[in-house]
Amino acid sequence: MSQAKEIVVLPGDGIGPEVTKEAVNVLEIVCKRHGHKLRIRSFPVGGASIDRYGRPLTDETLEACKDSEAVLLGAVGGDKWNDQPKDKRPESALLNLRKELDLYANLRPIKTYKSLIHASPLKPEIIEGVDIMIVRELTGGIYFGRPRLIEQTESGERAVDTKEYTTPEIKRVAHTAFETATVRNRKVTSVDKANVLDSSRLWRRTVEESAKQWPEIKLEHMLVDNCAMQLVRNPGQFDVILTGNMFGDILSDESSMITGSLGMLPSASIGEEYAMYEPVHGSAPDIAGQDKANPLAAIASVALMCRYSLDMPEAAQEIEEAIVATLHDGFRTADIASHFTKEHEVSTSEMGSAILKHLDSDLKPGIFL
Repeated sequence: MSQAKEIVVLPGDGIGPEVTKEAVNVLEIVCKRHGHKLRIRSFPVGGASIDRYGRPLTDETLEACKDSEAVLLGAVGGDKWNDQPKDKRPESALLNLRKELDLYANLRPIKTYKSLIHASPLKPEIIEGVDIMIVRELTGGIYFGRPRLIEQTESGERAVDTKEYTTPEIKRVAHTAFETATVRNRKVTSVDKANVLDSSRLWRRTVEESAKQWPEIKLEHMLVDNCAMQLVRNPGQFDVILTGNMFGDILSDESSMITGSLGMLPSASIGEEYAMYEPVHGSAPDIAGQDKANPLAAIASVALMCRYSLDMPEAAQEIEEAIVATLHDGFRTADIASHFTKEHEVSTSEMGSAILKHLDSDLKPGIFL
């Protein structure tokens, strides 16, 4: 057996613990299969941490994340904590994790499955064969810019959010996008609002300068409003989409409808030293605890973890193939089920068990959470 893989799990709020449990079971199975020990430590985060410790992210949790090979996050947030001040809301834990771990690049694959082609509201001929990687800058832009305030004026209140980027911030995420494109279809679409925003004009110039290091990669620029339209008009034209924090947040959620559900989208947030993996969906408190949530995004996030952090590319491929096979068998959670095809609607745990069966029916996962 090789040295143990050290993983921190942050189940979070709402459906987070449910989908994370299934993802951890999958991770354990593939580690056993490939001869790796797995050491998992679990910590509350977001609302769960507020309830226990009075704050959404503790120093102990942050240090544990820094001492691990990778972090698996469920989801944070919920109406229960909406009255908290902004720096103590569950979502601040997510922003602080990204900033403190310097997770500057978020990778969000958007890929259609043949067996789910009718789950999307878009026409099958538009989305068939779509395979996009969105590379979103994650620690800059309007979510972190200063000043940021709400103040009283003579005529009412005034709110300020600042969108700013520096050349180094843009260069490093552009590097990630171009490197990603080298193992795909060698095309990068950089998305900005350079016709209006100075920050976008700097973004465009810096990306163009960075592109000179990859002459084999085709670079095109697209305004964000046009990109939003093109993603529903002709998503097959895209390979790698490179964009800033806020634009990437919006465009990747829009792109989820290509696959049929936010419950299908994994993500990897990576930096120079650390990495965190999480489904794109939120905590969905309306279905929490009902065994209804789709765990496939969390499970696919574990596949990304195996590929980018754990040096287990074969395991990543096996997980992705198990997802394809399980969907082909007709297993569907409620968010992707259709009344027009012969599908077997299943619970969160049943979907997880179906994935495990495709991976290895002889191995039984333990319970970590």
